[in-house]
Amino acid sequence: MPCEYREEHDLIGKKEIPFDAYYGIQTSRAKENFDISGNAISKYPKLIISLAQVKKACAMANFELGLLDEKIYDAIFAACDELINRKYHDQFIVDPFQGGAGTSTNMNVNEVIANIALEFMGHKKGDYHIINPNNHVNLSQSTNDVYPTAVRLALYDYIAKLEDKMKILQYSFALKAKEFNHIIKMGRTQLQDAVPMTLGQEFNAFAIMMGEDLALLTMTKNLLAQMNLGATAIGTGINSSPKYSPLVKDKLCEVTNKPFETSCDLVEATQDTSTFVHVSGVLKAIATKVSKICNDLRLLSSGPRTGVNEINLPAMQAGSSIMPGKVNPVIPEVVNQVAFQVIGNDVTISMASEGGQLQLNVFEPVIAYNLFQSISMMCNAFETLAYKCVDGITANEEVCKDKVLNSIGLVTALNPLIGYQNSTQVAKEALMHNRSVYDIVLEKELLTKMQLDEFLKPENMVKPRLNGFS
Repeated sequence: MPCEYREEHDLIGKKEIPFDAYYGIQTSRAKENFDISGNAISKYPKLIISLAQVKKACAMANFELGLLDEKIYDAIFAACDELINRKYHDQFIVDPFQGGAGTSTNMNVNEVIANIALEFMGHKKGDYHIINPNNHVNLSQSTNDVYPTAVRLALYDYIAKLEDKMKILQYSFALKAKEFNHIIKMGRTQLQDAVPMTLGQEFNAFAIMMGEDLALLTMTKNLLAQMNLGATAIGTGINSSPKYSPLVKDKLCEVTNKPFETSCDLVEATQDTSTFVHVSGVLKAIATKVSKICNDLRLLSSGPRTGVNEINLPAMQAGSSIMPGKVNPVIPEVVNQVAFQVIGNDVTISMASEGGQLQLNVFEPVIAYNLFQSISMMCNAFETLAYKCVDGITANEEVCKDKVLNSIGLVTALNPLIGYQNSTQVAKEALMHNRSVYDIVLEKELLTKMQLDEFLKPENMVKPRLNGFS
């Protein structure tokens, strides 16, 4: 069937818009101009919801100040609630990559809200003389305060989700730490034998890493709670009431139930995107740390015959198209790749923040896109790592123990008992003749078998002691 159209106009001219579309002419032009990533902002529903919450708070403030007619206010309020309830999200069609500092995104939401509101009032889409996207939905606002505020609000929720996924991963590591706490193994530095430890201590360190980063994320959310709504174009608040800025802040807190505060200097807040750089830096630090853990898991499970082989990762799929029986550590590998992407996104975010000029940074869309992508991928990766890898890890206890007993590094642990010179001689002889430290110590009668066996108990090897024995 032929598609019906309505005609809309802007400063560029006239354009036909699909009759059933809730977006309007500015959204349509942006769709044509910015066919860049192949995605639409609807891919990030939290951003759409955040934009609607901001518009709702603005409408509430404008109505209380007597700037909006009650019927228009009621319709805009109801339209915002529709978006908050995840309806009409398919109408957000603009590409996340866009010129104009986010104007296309702001106009997309202005037009959708206006047309939903018009239908609530019994009017046709496009009857902008009744409810106008700019004059009513965007009243007392600018893209330059709406867009960054919505991004901050969306990031607040995305980070809360990331915290939940990190807690899952932390718990998985903590359970394995408890399960493996009795298994003695060789610790390594520079990939060389160092001193004994337990496998539980190794996994407990992973759990603690997650806990440290969770604390960083809480601090990051506090930074995001500082917003510039009320700044309008450059921070001076032009075209808004003197009472608007503090009032709209209160309304946003009411709508979102989040502790948002207005920045102390809105001119500074409108041009400074360093908070996003800080958020990205925290994400990069977390990704770097988890990637290091994945490196360790791949090393510890390497083999099975010619590698370290101290742990077994769950077999998730056949590992080769040519080598029968090969099983690869595919889950840690994919998490590594997510970390690489997050680190790359951080470079993009840093460059975009630095690229700001004078009273506005026009590159906030690419900053938002990369932050949303990083967090979304990290959420998926961490849950996958926990459930499809860490939870199913098993230990090769005898392999771990044999490596300790046959390791040259065992002499370091014995040093308080037999002295540095004796330890050096034992290490040299063990290495030269491919013999175990255990056997040479007994042969030289440096310790009795009872003393050596007592010392080599896991509980006696992996904690501080004043001398050789507790």
